[in-house]
Amino acid sequence: MAVGMSSPRPAHTAAGSADGTGIGHLDGLSTGLDPDDLPDGLVVADADGRVVCFNAAAARITATPRAEAIGRPLDVALPLEDLKGKRWWALTDPYGGLATRNGQPERNLLLPGGREVLVSARYVREHPLGPVRRVVVSLRGTEARRRTERSHAELIATVAHELRSPLTSVKGFTATLLAKWERFTDDQKRLMLETVDADAGRVTRLIAELLDISRIDSGRLELRRQPVDISAAVARHIQALIAGGQAPERFRIRARGPLPALWADPDKIDQILGNLLENAVRHGEGTVTMEIAPAPAPGACDEMGTAVTVSDEGPGIPEESMGRVFTRFWRGSKRGGTGLGLYIVKGIVEAHGGTITVGRGPGGGAEFRFILPVSMPAYLA
Repeated sequence: MAVGMSSPRPAHTAAGSADGTGIGHLDGLSTGLDPDDLPDGLVVADADGRVVCFNAAAARITATPRAEAIGRPLDVALPLEDLKGKRWWALTDPYGGLATRNGQPERNLLLPGGREVLVSARYVREHPLGPVRRVVVSLRGTEARRRTERSHAELIATVAHELRSPLTSVKGFTATLLAKWERFTDDQKRLMLETVDADAGRVTRLIAELLDISRIDSGRLELRRQPVDISAAVARHIQALIAGGQAPERFRIRARGPLPALWADPDKIDQILGNLLENAVRHGEGTVTMEIAPAPAPGACDEMGTAVTVSDEGPGIPEESMGRVFTRFWRGSKRGGTGLGLYIVKGIVEAHGGTITVGRGPGGGAEFRFILPVSMPAYLA
């Protein structure tokens, strides 16, 4: 046994042996599972502390050839250190430590060269408080966790940036009004209060976006389904944009019927339509076309759903960016926005059982198309 590990157990308690391929045949394992099929690294040491299984993922993660690991002491084949530089096997001592221990929870450890890896271990005993018969070690790379941490850091930075501007404005105008109320005319006061109201609306929308992201990521987005007239919803959104100053001739609606019934959350449908139309108006150019038509429902062979297509005549989305459109923080241009809207749109569409795609429209601009199934409650079918 290598330095840092206790003396080996008697050979007759060995848990397994390696075959010609270097994959250990573990006694009692009769499922036919090939350790190389596992997505995580698997390292198994027998009762003598020697490696009897070292799967392909373990070889990839540790950059150690399987042939060099099989048959060697565990602490030699897998020389791990904690983040303070101390040898992990000497600290944990799986074979000579307390007999009440059954493993080690997952933690960040270091391989030679300083590469980080997530490690957890299980101590298999013949009976409670008995000698360790086998040590099973799971290895995972830290890339996925690092990506998640970066995503959370980006989200925090984006939120801080987006909140700073409106909150500074709200604070500045309210402080000015409170300190010098009598000095301003009614028109000046109204302008300041309208600005405060608009900035408060920005903060409210951002908080709503964050709540939606949290619910989408956790799979807890609630839908209150009821019959939805998608054509009326589209017309209502376009009228709101026209009332806000957009030219009526900029919009075109094409409806092809008859449309199948649609049961959906009307508030969430409004959120989808509002986001896609706002993107087309803000980032696109020319005429914005909304097409509503029946289409095969996603995942159904004989059921029809409703397809809504939003396209413009602007420069469109570069081909290299198509795959990132629905990810967090993607922005089609430098014209503002949090970059969270399309991520939320995709989450809402998928929560309804639908699909959404992006491509290039007939006019050369961006084209978003989502399809929603009927989703009628079973008791009404």
